[in-house]
Amino acid sequence: MTSPEFAEEVLDDPELLRARDPRGLLPAVAGAGAQVRETARLTAEAGLGRVTEGGRPRGLVVVARREGAVAASVLRALLGPSSPVAVEIVPGPVLPVWTGPSDIAVVATRTGAGAYAVAPAYEAARRGVALVGIGAEDAPLRAACSAARAPYVALPASRVQHTTLWSLLTPLLLLARDLGLLPAEVADPEAIAAALDEVAMECGPARESFVNPAKTLALELLDALPVVVAEGPLAGAAATRVADQLATLAGLPAAGFRLPDQRVAALAVLGGPLAPRGEDDFFRDRADDPGRRLRLLTIRDAAAGGDDGAGEREPRAADDATDEVLRAAGAHGVPVSGLAEHGSPDGFARLPRLARQLAVADFSAVYLALALDNERALRP
Repeated sequence: MTSPEFAEEVLDDPELLRARDPRGLLPAVAGAGAQVRETARLTAEAGLGRVTEGGRPRGLVVVARREGAVAASVLRALLGPSSPVAVEIVPGPVLPVWTGPSDIAVVATRTGAGAYAVAPAYEAARRGVALVGIGAEDAPLRAACSAARAPYVALPASRVQHTTLWSLLTPLLLLARDLGLLPAEVADPEAIAAALDEVAMECGPARESFVNPAKTLALELLDALPVVVAEGPLAGAAATRVADQLATLAGLPAAGFRLPDQRVAALAVLGGPLAPRGEDDFFRDRADDPGRRLRLLTIRDAAAGGDDGAGEREPRAADDATDEVLRAAGAHGVPVSGLAEHGSPDGFARLPRLARQLAVADFSAVYLALALDNERALRP
């Protein structure tokens, strides 16, 4: 296992980071704000009016996987259970049997290629379903959308795999705004981009580890087994993204629990066989540690409070459940990291605050991968 001291040396050496990052993951993550602005412009050029002029649909079907599925989950969480339009997320290549002319299908993928993306587009056109495509400029999906006279958001070839979440989420937010499902101020691309730009300044490679929230979190996760607890549905969508990035980029598994409904399971893990035993010696030789240690990673959402409707046991509110999990972590000696809780997170609106959390998590996953030299190890 890479020692924390050596990892910190790697993270504070910009030249070494660049050498270990052949795909340019760090610049891509740092450019998330610019990605939002550019994608908003491309979405405007695509002309969503062709599908929104008919008014609200019965259902919104998002055909997506990984980053696209996370983007759709964020949208569904923002709309909430009171949304007049149901949001269905499917992996493709088939559409739900109930999808018809009163629905909208969005195929959201970085590449715009493969049966799971192209087949649903042609199927939507055959059934008379309004269609929106998101994918690469020269992708087969674009041809399918062109044949259906459907809007297509053409993403530039510069998009880097694992860093295109905002290219897929931005068109979904703007579509929901144009359909009247989200207020314009909630789905404001500039507010989201500004929050992402701020994180890029705080977490960029030139900032040393002791003043860099993303590098600090990467070092904390270096010898950890993360237990991610998410406060409500929106934070739950973020937790899915965090776990996927840690696994895909750094090869680090993470257990995720959405509160309040998975409170009991989270408490059981924190007090289970992997919890620390005895007093923790800060000055111990960590080379003698038997393996990874549990670390609680919290993703909070101040707007997620309220009863979960389960009617089983207290606490049934997301914030109360999170506080109980934090108390359990303290009682069992499990260290805690709060995602993007530096600065003044309460000063941001809900979606920009989520953008900060996702950006710090993306930076941390990349830094962890580079500290472990996982990127070069995975290259042929």
